[in-house]
Amino acid sequence: MKRVAAYLLISLAVTFAAAPAVAQERKIILPPDHDYARLKSGPGSDSAQAQCQLCHSTDYIVMQPGGDAKLWEGVVTKMIKVFGAPLSEADAKAITEYLTKNYPPAK
Repeated sequence: MKRVAAYLLISLAVTFAAAPAVAQERKIILPPDHDYARLKSGPGSDSAQAQCQLCHSTDYIVMQPGGDAKLWEGVVTKMIKVFGAPLSEADAKAITEYLTKNYPPAK
């Protein structure tokens, strides 16, 4: 019986010794929310904004150097075939036309 009491006292001592460390509060500060780039206005912008953001931010679009129809068609095709973007043929065409008109090559 004395052994049980001794084990009980040791257990209580260990528990109470560790209690202050457990009670300390930690705070985590998260970075502020990021406002993603808004695409240029125009026919197809809503579709591009909604569809492209399913997989990545619109920052990736506006930070590109721009391109012609062939370049943007290749990008949209890659998004569909390589990354599995769920775009219909009509959506892919509309987005390609939108990107070609609003994000042309730099002059």
